[in-house]
Amino acid sequence: MGVSGPFIFLFLFLRPNPKTMKKISFFIIVLIMVSCQQDKIGFVDNTELLKNYQEKIDIEAKYQERSEAYAKKRDSISQAFQLEAQALQTKTQGMSQKKAQEEFAILQQRGQFIGQQLQQEEQQLQAQGQIQIDSLLSKIKNEIAAYGKANGYAYILGKGDGGGVLYGEEAKDLTQEILKILNDKYKK
Repeated sequence: MGVSGPFIFLFLFLRPNPKTMKKISFFIIVLIMVSCQQDKIGFVDNTELLKNYQEKIDIEAKYQERSEAYAKKRDSISQAFQLEAQALQTKTQGMSQKKAQEEFAILQQRGQFIGQQLQQEEQQLQAQGQIQIDSLLSKIKNEIAAYGKANGYAYILGKGDGGGVLYGEEAKDLTQEILKILNDKYKK
């Protein structure tokens, strides 16, 4: 170890008295004990955790339902608007060019308004989904931190997407334990 160099230096050049020698020995023993003490480290596979976390699965299912309902509504409105445009085209065949242009301008303005409303609705749907996911990720991080504190971990690292663990011993993998805690709390 690197401790022997300074220790030899002390003996050769300083020639400490017996009391000082006891203090130095005690200091060296404490230093060795502290350097041998290891922090408790574990890791969580982020991908696996998120894939099997029931609350996340439920959030995605609800988002998918809302997304499909929005798509049906959008398609229905778009189809109705196309039918209205075709009907207007037939109607304007007997009109003067100026009057026909006015009618098409009104229809175009309505189309833009409807498009903006649909776009707003879609953005709102996405924003709500992102808020739910952000809240979920915060809940997971808090639960991992609480688990780490309660079980004496100095570090719990992330593996998978966005994680820094390329390899970890299976015994250090806390994914299933934390997943069980999260799913049990979600069921309540």
